[in-house]
Amino acid sequence: MTKPAPKPKPHYHGHRDRLRARFMEGGVSALADYELLELYLFRSIPRRDVKPLAKDLIARFGSFAETISAPVLLLVEVKGISEKTALDLKILQAGALRLAQETVLSRPVLSSWSALLDYCRSAMQFEGKEQFRVLFLDKKNRLIADEILGQGTVDRAPVYPREVIKRALELSSTAIILAHNHPSGDPTPSQSDIDLTNQIITAAKALNVAVHDHLIIGRNNIVSFKTLGLM
Repeated sequence: MTKPAPKPKPHYHGHRDRLRARFMEGGVSALADYELLELYLFRSIPRRDVKPLAKDLIARFGSFAETISAPVLLLVEVKGISEKTALDLKILQAGALRLAQETVLSRPVLSSWSALLDYCRSAMQFEGKEQFRVLFLDKKNRLIADEILGQGTVDRAPVYPREVIKRALELSSTAIILAHNHPSGDPTPSQSDIDLTNQIITAAKALNVAVHDHLIIGRNNIVSFKTLGLM
């Protein structure tokens, strides 16, 4: 009996092989954002041409980073993205954030400032609501903890100076760095940002806790209060 001819491989298999080869040869810089997203979706959705889906995601959210930072609720609104695939994308984001965090743990933060900025950007750049983080440091300026002490609306995250200092004392932290995001994308400090910073500095000084800086994370850049001469 003659065996039936094997089914031809779907057309996208060759495309996947070529894309993987380009990545192996040129790294991430050799790929567009949608192609990098494709590489990941290959594993999450193995039996489908995911190129159109990757392009739809980039068109909806703007970039690779914005796509994996988008909430599950919005990801599943894109046709073809199931809750499982949305969760896979959030796992990818969590891995990227953990990697960025590891580069600043157990290292003097002030001597690895660019790594700290990268970490803050990864954690907060595309958040849809305002978050207020405090990075707690030990006597050697190594990161003890990174905690969200305020989370609110698109333009406000309530934070209480006494809670910031109380937490610093609980962790035996001798210095802190303040950080919050502006979901609008514009990192320009508001008057309330300046007032809050001064209140925290005053409360911290009374208990010998140094405030090294206050960072505002926007969509494309980060503003430092210290650089601006605001503290």
